[in-house]
Amino acid sequence: MTGADGAAEDLDKALDAALGKPKRRIPRGGLVTGGVVIALVAAMGFTVLGLGVADNAVANYDASSWLWSRAKSEVARVNGLTGRVDTRVPVAQSRNHAMQVTQTDRFLILRDLATGQVSSLDLATLQVMATTRTTSGLGVSVAMRDDAAFVIDAPQGVVRQLDPRSLVPIGEPVRYPPGISGGTFDGTGRLWVAVPSEGTVSAITPAPLPSAPADPLPTGAALVGVSNPGSGGSGGGVSPALVKTVTVADPSHDLAVSTLDDGVAVLDRTTGALTTVRGDREHQVALQLPGIGAVPPRTNGSRVPVTVAEGRQVLVVGEGGPVSQFKVPGDGADLRPAVAWAGRFYCADERTGSVYVFDERGQLVDTIEIKGANGPLELEVRENYLFINAPNSSTARVVDDKHHVRVVDKYADDVLGGDPPKDPPKPPPVKEDVVTKPSAPRSVTATAGDKLARVSWRAASDYGSSITKYVVEGGPQPVEVGARQRSIEIKGLTNGETYRFSVHAVNGKGAGPAKRGNPVVPTADVPDAPASVTAEARPDGTVRVSWPAANGQGNRIAKYSVTATTAGATAPAGESTKTELIVAAGELDYGTQYAFTVVAVSDKGAASTPSPASDTVVPFTVPDKPLNVDAVAPNEPGTITVSWGAPPDNGRPITEYVVTINGQTLRTTATTQKVTGLPEGEAATATVRAVNEAGEGPTDAATATTIAKPTVTLGTARVSSTTVTVPVTVNDNGSAAQCQVTISYDGRSEASGWRACGEIAVNAWRAGTTFSFVASARNNAGQVDQPARNATTTAVNGLVYCVDPAGEYCGGGIGIYTGTRQVASEAVGDTPNGARYTAWCKKAGTNIKAVQYNGNKASTWWVQITFRGNARYIPFAWLNLDNGDNINGLPTCV
Repeated sequence: MTGADGAAEDLDKALDAALGKPKRRIPRGGLVTGGVVIALVAAMGFTVLGLGVADNAVANYDASSWLWSRAKSEVARVNGLTGRVDTRVPVAQSRNHAMQVTQTDRFLILRDLATGQVSSLDLATLQVMATTRTTSGLGVSVAMRDDAAFVIDAPQGVVRQLDPRSLVPIGEPVRYPPGISGGTFDGTGRLWVAVPSEGTVSAITPAPLPSAPADPLPTGAALVGVSNPGSGGSGGGVSPALVKTVTVADPSHDLAVSTLDDGVAVLDRTTGALTTVRGDREHQVALQLPGIGAVPPRTNGSRVPVTVAEGRQVLVVGEGGPVSQFKVPGDGADLRPAVAWAGRFYCADERTGSVYVFDERGQLVDTIEIKGANGPLELEVRENYLFINAPNSSTARVVDDKHHVRVVDKYADDVLGGDPPKDPPKPPPVKEDVVTKPSAPRSVTATAGDKLARVSWRAASDYGSSITKYVVEGGPQPVEVGARQRSIEIKGLTNGETYRFSVHAVNGKGAGPAKRGNPVVPTADVPDAPASVTAEARPDGTVRVSWPAANGQGNRIAKYSVTATTAGATAPAGESTKTELIVAAGELDYGTQYAFTVVAVSDKGAASTPSPASDTVVPFTVPDKPLNVDAVAPNEPGTITVSWGAPPDNGRPITEYVVTINGQTLRTTATTQKVTGLPEGEAATATVRAVNEAGEGPTDAATATTIAKPTVTLGTARVSSTTVTVPVTVNDNGSAAQCQVTISYDGRSEASGWRACGEIAVNAWRAGTTFSFVASARNNAGQVDQPARNATTTAVNGLVYCVDPAGEYCGGGIGIYTGTRQVASEAVGDTPNGARYTAWCKKAGTNIKAVQYNGNKASTWWVQITFRGNARYIPFAWLNLDNGDNINGLPTCV
C-alpha cells in the first residue's frame, strides 16, 4: 500500500467515526491518490488545483458539493463536513459568466449559459471527459442523478438522455410541444417535465447506461437547440421511457415543478392550485395566494414551501393542505423560492444577501448574512447538507442537519491569488409604487381555423402587482390562461359563425379592463402552414424570422402570424404580410432562448395550423453600461485604478472592456484597470464600456484626482536655548505625507528625521545662535523643500564666580582650557572672578569641585565659551548661569 493509500484509509476511518456510520465504498472508481494523472483538455482550459491527498480523500465521501465563482471563473469542491475547499477547477473563457453546475457523486457537468458550452468531469479521476455545444442562454438545462444525465431543451420541447462520460445522446429523445418547464429528478430517479400548453406533468425514466461510452461528438457539434436536433445515439436502441402523464391544470396555465422524495409537486401559478403526485396518489389543494407563487426545483421532506415574492409570503403545504404561513422580513420582491431542509425553511433575499431561516411553525429562528453576495444566492440540499453559494463573491455557507452554519472561503489559501471583490454598496430602499389593477392588453388579434380560433395578445401593464392570469372571453365559455401564455387555441367553435374575443388581465388588485380583438369566422377552408421556419438573432437586438410562402389552397395569403415560445411561455411576436418578420429590439428578453412558429392567414381570415418550430435563437445586443464604475488614485504618482461590476451581457458573453482616459485607450477582460502616465495632481475621468459580439455598449464614467507632492504651510518657529520647533502643516494631495526639519550652522546640519507632520522639534547644538532651517515634506509623488528661514536659539549667559576673602585661592583667576580636563597642557589662560561670558553648550569632562569658593558647587559638566576669540571650556563649577544655573538649559556640544 502506498503512503497516499494509507493516508486515505486512515482518513476513511476518521470520517466513519466522525459521521457515525459504517464504512462504505461509493462506486466511483476509488480514492484519488498522488498517482492520479489529471487530464487537461486544452479546448476548455481546465486546470485542477488540489490541496493534498488527504483532502481529496475527504472529498470522495459524498458530503461535498461543487460551487461556481464567476469572478474567478472556477468551480470549487466544498466539503460539507469541514466547510473547506479541497479542490478547484478553473474554467477558461468563462469569467463573469453564469454557470449551471449539475453533479452526482461520480460526475460533474457544467453548462456555460453565456456560450452554451457543456463539459463533463469524472470526479473519480478528476478528468475532463467530454465537451459539447448547446444554444447559449436560458432555456436549455441539464439534470443528472446517479449515472443518468438529461438535457432539457425547453423552447423546442425536446428531452434527451446523455451518456455523462461522452455527452453522446442515448436512444431516442422524448418530444413534447414547445415551451416545456421543469426537468428535475425526484428521489426515485424519475425526471419530471411540465407541459403548460397541455396542462400536464410527466415522468421519464432513464435508459441503462451503456457498458462503454460512445465516442464523443465531433468538436463544435451542437447537441440541442437547433431546428432539427436529430435522433438516436448510443445505448443499443434502448431509450428513456415516458412512464407517467398526469393532468394537473387546464391547458395554457403557467406551471412550476418541484420534485419530491417520491414524486412531484406542480404549482398552477394561474389558479394557485398545488397538485402532488406520489406513486399512484394524486392530490390537489387550492391555495389562497396573495400573488404569483414559486416553488424550489427540489423539495426535501413531505412539506412543500410556496413562496410569493411580491408579498414576501411563504405558505407551507403538507399532504393534507396548508400547515403554516409566514412573512419574510424586509422589502422588495427579490426572494428566491424557500427551500425545505431538516424541518426548517430557508428563504434567500438576493437584494440584501440575507437568508432567513424559519421553523415549522413559521417562526424566524436565524438570519444568515452573506456579506458581499452581490447578486444571486443558490441554495441546494445535497448529501445531508444545505449549500448556499454566492457565485458573484468569494463566500458560501454550509448548513448541516442540526442547522449549524459554516462559512466557506472559496478563495482560501491564496490558491488563485488576488483579492476578493470589494463589497457592493448597500441596496437602495425599495421604491413604493402605487399599486392598482392592470391595464388592458396592448392588442388582441385572432385568426380562425377549422372549428377553432387562435387568440394572441401583448402583455398588459401590471401597475405594481404581478399579473397572475389572463381571461379570454367570446368562445363557448371563458378561458383562464397563465400570465406567460399569451397565445392560445380556443376549440369547440362552429364553422361559419362569427366570434369576437376579448382579453383582460388579473393581478393581486383584481381584473383590469378588457381589450377586444378582430372578428373571426371559423372555416374548414384553411391554407397550409409554412413548411419550415428560420430564425436569426442579429446584433442590433432584432430577430429575423423567415419562412417560405404557404399554399393558400386557392385563396390568397393575406398575412402571417408569428408566435415566440420559450421555457414555459408563449407570446405573439408579430404579424407580417411578407415571408419574414423583424422582431423589434427589446421585444424579446436578451439571453433567453426562443423558437418560433408561423401561421398563414388567408384573405378569408382562415388560419393554418402552426408550422414546425424554428431553430432556437438567443436575442442579443450590446451589453449594458458597466455597473458601479469607480475610480481611485492609489498611492502611486500619475496613476488611477478604475473598477466596475460586470453588466448584463444582453445575450452574448462580454469579451472585453474598453477603458478610455486622457487620450489613452486600454482593453482588458478583467473588471479593474490600472492607468499610469497621467499628470500629477489633476482630475482624470475614465469611461468604461463593455464589448460583446454585437459591439461596444454604452459608457459609464468616474473621476479621480492623481496624487501630487504635498503642499507645505509653515508657522512661526519657536525656539529655546536647546531646540528649534517649526509648525509644519501640509495638504498631502492624496498620498500620506511625512515631514522633516533640518537646521544648519557653520557648515553643520541636524535633521529631525521623517515623521508625522505638525510640530517638529530639532535639537540645536548652540544656544544664542542663529540657525537656518529648511522644512521638507514628502509622499509617494515626491518631496518638496521650503525655502530656508532663520531662527535664533535663546542665549544663556554666565558669571565667573570664585570668592576667597583671604585672596589666597581665587586671586589668580579661573583656568580656561581647550578641552574638558584640568591639565596644564590644555590650559590657555585664566579669567578673573566676575567676568561674564555667553555660554554656548555643555560637554562632559573632569569632575571639578568649587568647595567653599562657590557654594560647594561640583560638576562633571564643562561649558563652552568664547575666550580670546576661540571656543574654550570652563568648568561649570566656576560659571553660574543666569537661567537659574540650570546646566540642562544648555545643549550638548558636538
